[in-house]
Amino acid sequence: MRQALAAAHTAASTDDVPIGAAIFAPDGQLVATGANATRRSQDPTRHAEMVAISIAVETLSSSSWELADCTLVVTLEPCSMCAGAIVLARLPRVVFGAWEPKTGAAGSVLDVLREPRLNHQVEVVGGVLAEECGQLLQTFFSRKR
Repeated sequence: MRQALAAAHTAASTDDVPIGAAIFAPDGQLVATGANATRRSQDPTRHAEMVAISIAVETLSSSSWELADCTLVVTLEPCSMCAGAIVLARLPRVVFGAWEPKTGAAGSVLDVLREPRLNHQVEVVGGVLAEECGQLLQTFFSRKR
């Protein structure tokens, strides 16, 4: 989670919402990080998870786009778009920090990652360093108001 938090601080330094993600190989090696870049890029798909997934696929440069042995760690519960990408990338595990009661798709509003009707379900661990992850977001938005 510390790697994801570092990426979140990078996003904040460019005036993006401070959300960060990191993808780890089975041996614990960092494969990719992603920082939220929606405001900077003016692209609503540039969430931290999406950035990290794209980099991980490029970095691993295997014959497949699947990240079937990796773990995604993200500072905020994934939204439905990111949850869909996680399922499509066949990530087996997601660890996240703060819960997102308005748009969360890993148990808060929806549970896309564990939807039994989909062809892939994801192990989800939520609430890791939740207070620190949530505080980063609260501080960011309080400065905006």
